[in-house]
Amino acid sequence: MDLAVVWFVLIAVLWTGYLVLEGFDFGVGMLLSILPRGDKEHREKERRVLINTIGPVWDGNEVWLLTAGGATFAAFPEWYATLFSGFYLPLLLILVALIVRGVAFEYRGKIRDEGWARRCDVAIQVGSWVPAVLWGVAFANLVRGVQLDADHQFVGGFFSLLSPFALLGGLVTLSLFLLHGSVFVALKTDGEIRARARQHASVFGVAALVLAGGWAVWAQVAYSVPWTWAAVLLAAGGLVAALVANRRGAEGWAFTASAVTIVAAVVLIFGSMYPDVMPAVDPANSLTIHNASSTDYTLTVMTWVAVILTPLVIAYQSWTYWVFRRRLSTKDIPAPAGLSLKKVREAAFGGASSGGSAGRDLGTGGSGDA
Repeated sequence: MDLAVVWFVLIAVLWTGYLVLEGFDFGVGMLLSILPRGDKEHREKERRVLINTIGPVWDGNEVWLLTAGGATFAAFPEWYATLFSGFYLPLLLILVALIVRGVAFEYRGKIRDEGWARRCDVAIQVGSWVPAVLWGVAFANLVRGVQLDADHQFVGGFFSLLSPFALLGGLVTLSLFLLHGSVFVALKTDGEIRARARQHASVFGVAALVLAGGWAVWAQVAYSVPWTWAAVLLAAGGLVAALVANRRGAEGWAFTASAVTIVAAVVLIFGSMYPDVMPAVDPANSLTIHNASSTDYTLTVMTWVAVILTPLVIAYQSWTYWVFRRRLSTKDIPAPAGLSLKKVREAAFGGASSGGSAGRDLGTGGSGDA
């Protein structure tokens, strides 16, 4: 068994898990400024409903990204080094966006202040929009090929990554995540916000069908291989099925179909790259599965670890989704429980004793009830 090929496939699986799960997280974050309606109080409740749909799971979904990065570092160190040095700026922007987003999720409910909540909402939205676009740009460049020299070092600049093909790829992931997030909100909520999410899913679904269809055909004709036409057709079928199921009110099937579309997109991306892990504009300089991989001993140890631990991780995460499967509505949102801004300022500037007490109170909130 060629373990280098096996780990190339496993890394594709890890990215699939990340994009499917974090994809609806990003979609929900982007919808914070789109879905809520009504007066100020009602909009705030609806924003809290949106945040609570992903509150118990968003940080667990990000583990797939950490695992994919760690697996790439261990299995393909040359790929990891070239990728993170060449894509340094976009990956740094993604990292900062994810950090800001995570902090906003955790601390939004700590302080009972309209201005604080508004700033956290902006952070969540920026932390969702930026990665949603940049992941598409990054993967489109891996399909198209980047400027590598004979030593497999990236020699292009940041703007060389912003080709029309790559920018279209960013719009594709953006539209797919908006669709994925909309059908997830429809699946997880009840009442007016559920109906509104279904309406937006129809709009985003049509946009995704047009953008993803154009990008996929472009990628297939210019950079891919014949067998990945199956992935293109599967992605198109998934999008159409998601639109039909959403129109009929079958949110579970719509979510499944949008997830299938993302899976098919990953198959297209990694199928187009194979047997390279980082294609170059000059094919002679490409990093391949075999010239970028670790030793057989390292890959063997990694395989045993993955075989033992992966089922446990999947089982635990599946249990988490099962526990938090109930639909939410504005009726389920309690009164804000955070400290007032005045008390926070007193805790920060009012002396050691009051600061210690407020510090304990600030730790009682969380993203589960933002």
